[in-house]
Amino acid sequence: MPSASNKIALFIDGANLYATAKTLGFDIDYKRLLKEFQSRGTLVRAFYYTAIIEDQEYSSIRPLIDWLDYNGYTVVTKATKEFIDASGRRKVKGNMDIELAVDAMELAEHVDQIVLFSGDGDFRSLVEAVQRRGVRVTVVSTIASQPPMIADELRRQADVFTDLVELQPKLGRDPSERQSRHHAPQFLQRATAMASRSDDDDFED
Repeated sequence: MPSASNKIALFIDGANLYATAKTLGFDIDYKRLLKEFQSRGTLVRAFYYTAIIEDQEYSSIRPLIDWLDYNGYTVVTKATKEFIDASGRRKVKGNMDIELAVDAMELAEHVDQIVLFSGDGDFRSLVEAVQRRGVRVTVVSTIASQPPMIADELRRQADVFTDLVELQPKLGRDPSERQSRHHAPQFLQRATAMASRSDDDDFED
C-alpha cells in the first residue's frame, strides 16, 4: 500500500534508460513516469543524468532537457569528451556514473527508497553502500532482451528488480503522441545511443 511516509528518490541514467526502452521497442513518457512514482509515496527528488555532445547540433537537445527541468526533474548534464582509441577510431565518452553516485550518497539519509533506472554493473557498489545506510533500492532495467540489459551482479544486489517491460503500460508513450513537444528529438536519440555505446562496459560489467 503506498504511503506518504515512504520517501522516494529516482536516479535515471538517461542514456542507459533510453537504450533499454529502445531495445524493448517503446518510448518513455517522462510525465507518466513522474506520476507513477508520486503515487507510490513522497517523491523527494527525480534526477536525470545525460551527457551532451557539444557541437553545432547542441541546441536540439535543449527542448527535452528544458522540459524535464521545468516539469519536476533535476537534470544533471556534462559535456562529452572525444578521444581516439588504440585502433585509431574516434570515440565519445560521456559517463555520468560519478555524478549519480555522489548525489545518491548525499540523498541516502533523507529517503527510504531509491529507484535506479540503469543496468550498469558499475552501480553495484553504490547500491550496496546506500543499503548499508538503511535505504531500500529498486533497480529498473530488463532481462527480456538478449543479452539482458542489466548486469547480473547489479540485479542480485538490488532489494527489488523491476523489469521495464512490466512498467511499459504505465510509463510508455502513446504512439499517437510520438511527435509531441517533449518527445526526445532525433539528436537526443543519437546522442544517448552514442553515450550508451561510448561506455563499452555499460551492460557487461
